[in-house]
Amino acid sequence: MKLKKIAIWAIVIGIGYFILSHHFILVNSTVKMLKKSSLTLNYTFFNAKGKANKTILAIKELRDDGIGELLVEMGKMTDDELERLLEIYRE
Repeated sequence: MKLKKIAIWAIVIGIGYFILSHHFILVNSTVKMLKKSSLTLNYTFFNAKGKANKTILAIKELRDDGIGELLVEMGKMTDDELERLLEIYRE
């Protein structure tokens, strides 16, 4: 009985850690995961549907964790567009 409780708590903690360490991004009708740089609840679930690429990249946490590369991979923007938009935030 005690081992069962420990196992359940280990699973719950593991799921919590997994959720805190990833962004779940909805792009069109696909959910993509993006590794977070730190454990936080900020932008854990993010709906990119209908948002402009510039608006998405304006969010520092997502930008730092690589959402631009994800948008390129998903075909929502080109590498050139990504570089042009990222240049705005490098200044």
